[in-house]
Amino acid sequence: MILGMSLRPRALALLELRDPATKAEKTRALMAAVQSGQVALDRQAELATPPGLPGRPSLPRLVAATEVPRRSPFTPQGRAALIHSICHIEFNAINLALDAVWRFAGMPEGYYLDWLKIAAEEALHFTLLREHLLTLGQDYGDFDGHDGLWQMAESTAGDIVARMALVPRTLEARGLDATPPIQDKLGRAGDARAVEILDIILRDEIGHVAIGNHWYRWLCSRDGHDAEALYPQLVARHSAPRLRPPFNLAARRAAGFSESELDTLKP
Repeated sequence: MILGMSLRPRALALLELRDPATKAEKTRALMAAVQSGQVALDRQAELATPPGLPGRPSLPRLVAATEVPRRSPFTPQGRAALIHSICHIEFNAINLALDAVWRFAGMPEGYYLDWLKIAAEEALHFTLLREHLLTLGQDYGDFDGHDGLWQMAESTAGDIVARMALVPRTLEARGLDATPPIQDKLGRAGDARAVEILDIILRDEIGHVAIGNHWYRWLCSRDGHDAEALYPQLVARHSAPRLRPPFNLAARRAAGFSESELDTLKP
């Protein structure tokens, strides 16, 4: 990255990086540089979309979600595959957060700082999971993955309201629901370190979903939308995945979902 480059072009340059470990390290470094006042923020700059986004390694091989095999966490290989799948989600989450920083001009300063914070925390999650995966004799890229998260980023690239509705409030919120059952399985499989890492991830993801809720509602207020009425329309327009139980209602409540929104999840 060029010295003197402002925040959003730097975020785009990071998004273009192909090596996951380098991307994670430099994302966390950018957050530290911003916190120390070394990076300017140009909120209004209109940046051109370069080809080939996001930058990512040649592996893992990307297949349809239905083609990613499910493996038992009670075998060493199955446990490694499960950790790899979460690691893959966190790598994609770095890309999604960096994309939210560079792509959308004209938002308040707090928006960009919030999404850079998310990117840095996703980078930490990826790093912790990859380090643990290495102790299991595997590395990121050793198993297949799918591209559903980035496909939603592409679908919402021209609509920041949809992006806030469907990435943090839908895709990331699904992680709030999925994490406790995964922790239970990994605990029964004897992987205490994985459970500890997922504790960190769950804590941080509540904050990420809360950020998504905040900016989605801010945008709806700005644009004169009823946030709760608009949400199902955006889900249908962008073919977002259906939410399936069990739901982590406590985590969703902590992340800022309203009681009326939580009521729609109840049978």
